[in-house]
Amino acid sequence: MSDPLPHIAHFDLDSFFVSVEIRNNPSLKGKPVLVGGYDRGVVAACSYEARAFGIHSAMPMKRALHLCPHAIVTNSSRDQYSKYSGWVTELIAARVPAFEKASIDEFYVDLTGMDRYFGVSQFARELRETVIRETGLPMSGGLSTARFISKMATNEAKPNGFLEIEPGKEKEFLWPLGVEKINGVGKQTELQLKNWGIRTIAELAASPVELLQKLLGQHGEALWKKAQGVGSATVHTDWEQKSISHENTFSEDHTELEFLHQQLVRLTEKTAYALRQEEKLTGCITVKIRYANFETVSKQETIAYTALDDTLLAQVKKLFNELRDPARPIRLLGVRFSHLIPFTLQMSLFEDQPQKLKLYQAMDGLKDRYGSRSLTKATNLKGPGKPRD
Repeated sequence: MSDPLPHIAHFDLDSFFVSVEIRNNPSLKGKPVLVGGYDRGVVAACSYEARAFGIHSAMPMKRALHLCPHAIVTNSSRDQYSKYSGWVTELIAARVPAFEKASIDEFYVDLTGMDRYFGVSQFARELRETVIRETGLPMSGGLSTARFISKMATNEAKPNGFLEIEPGKEKEFLWPLGVEKINGVGKQTELQLKNWGIRTIAELAASPVELLQKLLGQHGEALWKKAQGVGSATVHTDWEQKSISHENTFSEDHTELEFLHQQLVRLTEKTAYALRQEEKLTGCITVKIRYANFETVSKQETIAYTALDDTLLAQVKKLFNELRDPARPIRLLGVRFSHLIPFTLQMSLFEDQPQKLKLYQAMDGLKDRYGSRSLTKATNLKGPGKPRD
């Protein structure tokens, strides 16, 4: 028996940050809306009405407001983005056999084999409609035999649409499109291809693969295969690592708040460093305390997705202060980050976060070069006792 034909669906929440803002403030609907920081900030997301003025994500906010002075700048629902992303994730997870959360607002779903029991096309469309109905957020989708084609179909279906590329019609869909539509073709590659006279995917498909290999290396061969409609149908179901955590058992039991806070800083830094090494963001923090009598308690809280030390540390200390019994000596502290998603540029574009992220990445580079203990916060350099790692 031959393997079943792959069916891969792709879903993308349209202008996710903007859509959450509009859901919470319907008066914004139909207006040029910019999500991000003021003054030195940049545009994290913009409505389709704002895009009509030439505005795009990552653009300096001052430039965007010059292009559209009457645009509305907001991020009032910033603390709810993670909640809505989790809501959509739960709706999808409850209805499909396998899925991948590619970012805070993007999903791949493997529907291979489901055509034996359901109409795959109808199922994918109904799943999208369910998410839209339940959450009130617009979502576009695509369905095909390969993940890259489904993503391209989603992009063509926007805003708030659905496009199915039936098996055998991949080239019919791909070839009229410009080469810049292919996933993985950035501005530089687009210019290179167009300088060589390759403007459409059809022209790319007609180019000798040996020439593309010579011009672009392995990337050239990969693009040629995509132009032929050949792509991966793999959905990575291990996209969410269970958690990243670290804990310390102390050589002596402690009640001193200064010492305990120092250890929380150390644990948070260490865990956040591991998070960034994995190129992940966390949406949930757990603090664990084990008292001298070995009783263990923990407290967790969902947060806006982040990988920044200061944001994480503030939440860790908050949970610790809510959980701790000041009268009881502590023998162990632990910090765990869960609800992990892949890092995306968009998530770092609020307020001063790009600068903070660059700072932490520079610090990570020093730790990689000189060791994890080469750089730490000053508050972590003093205090009684040492932990048992």
